[in-house]
Amino acid sequence: MLRKSVTESFGAAVSSLNAAHLTDGVIRRSKRMMLDTLGVGLLGTSSPVFNVVLQHGKMYQSKENSSVWGRPGTFLPPYYAAFVNGVAVHSMDFDDTWHPATHPSGAVLPALLALAETLHSKPSGLELLLAFNVGLEVQGRLLRFSKQAHNIPKRFHPPAVVGVMGSAAATAKLLGLSPAQSMAAMAIACSSAGAPMANAATQTKPLHLGNAARRGLEASQLALLGLEGNKQILDLESGFGVFYQDYIPQHLAEVTPNGHYRWVLEDQDIAIKRFPAHLGMHWVADAAVKVRTQILTEDPNADLRQIKRITLRVPSSRYIDRPIPDTEHQARHSFQFNCCSALLDGEVTVDSFSSKMMNRKSLRELLHKVHLENPEDNPASFEKMYCEIMVEMARGETHTARCNTFYGHWRKPLSQEHLVRKFKTNASTVLTSGAADGIVQIIENLEKIPDCSVLGSYMQFHKHVTQREQSYYSASV
Repeated sequence: MLRKSVTESFGAAVSSLNAAHLTDGVIRRSKRMMLDTLGVGLLGTSSPVFNVVLQHGKMYQSKENSSVWGRPGTFLPPYYAAFVNGVAVHSMDFDDTWHPATHPSGAVLPALLALAETLHSKPSGLELLLAFNVGLEVQGRLLRFSKQAHNIPKRFHPPAVVGVMGSAAATAKLLGLSPAQSMAAMAIACSSAGAPMANAATQTKPLHLGNAARRGLEASQLALLGLEGNKQILDLESGFGVFYQDYIPQHLAEVTPNGHYRWVLEDQDIAIKRFPAHLGMHWVADAAVKVRTQILTEDPNADLRQIKRITLRVPSSRYIDRPIPDTEHQARHSFQFNCCSALLDGEVTVDSFSSKMMNRKSLRELLHKVHLENPEDNPASFEKMYCEIMVEMARGETHTARCNTFYGHWRKPLSQEHLVRKFKTNASTVLTSGAADGIVQIIENLEKIPDCSVLGSYMQFHKHVTQREQSYYSASV
């Protein structure tokens, strides 16, 4: 027999993986990712970029519709529901981050939930978990075919590259596509892959996640209708290999019905953020808080505005080196801004990126005192980077601190208590407390839920809608 191509091995795995292959560890980690993604998505429905894409989505109509998160009674065609909800997830850069670098959940979960609502036979929670993990697995495997992908990206935004492939694989699984159809879905999706890093720190960056969710769903449904693509899309330098100069694809292990399958998520946990900014900012914030604590411990009445000079030793990465950010999106991608916010306030929060906080005189003055250094031993990699900060005071004293691993990184994951607290804090900006508690319970027991589309109803329990209207909009609950 001829050996299968890499693409064939992926198509076979997508089609053949079943719920029996899910391990307790994979289920636990993926449920944490789902809960976090739903929470940041709900918070993101208050962002300006979400409102823009929602108005765009309302231009389209279809016989099948899916829920828009946080907007009772608002439904869009499934492609556009996946799009706007995916944009919401990444609108504040508050969603999870993996290694090699990508935001895996926001490209997959919105597509799956939009699709689940339209299927005649509603998928169970266990089927949702399986499809979600198939989408994660495809992303994780593809990223491991390149050493370049292990570093902070310079050319393409990873969710727009591997995210759309994960969305296609996940929705292909939920649709029950054959190996050949799953291959076709990924080939079709590959022609929608790629978005330039130049749009990082702009309102367009969240569209990368929305487009990945939408185009992956579209690809799997086109494959279901018989559309085909290159059957070696993952094998070729001119296929998926165009995105990585050192791309070396490898076959996936053969999946047997009752055999063990080793998921990427088993070996590589996820980073869950404590505040809405680029992952690199979390090293900076933790180091800055340590220095602030030193200063105030030594002199509780110290005036932090009297700092003379701040030296940050961080990796070299042009798109997160922004000395004087003008917009919230630039601030979320600024070593300097997050350092100064943490020094002045002792933390970085959602409110740190408001116009009022960004335009404070004390912060703007402090930004001019920040100087960056890029040590050779500090690589631009979320696995290996560190942040070291040195603060010189006006009277000559010096304080230093270093962060090698921030709380929330995969080496130091958030506790379940803190994860649930983050979710409820984010969800409560939109939902009733009862709805937020309900989502927590659904996710905790997801493998036992007979109809996963119930999540769509809970995601529309807006706290500013009357109880009578809530009942009308969520009859399925």
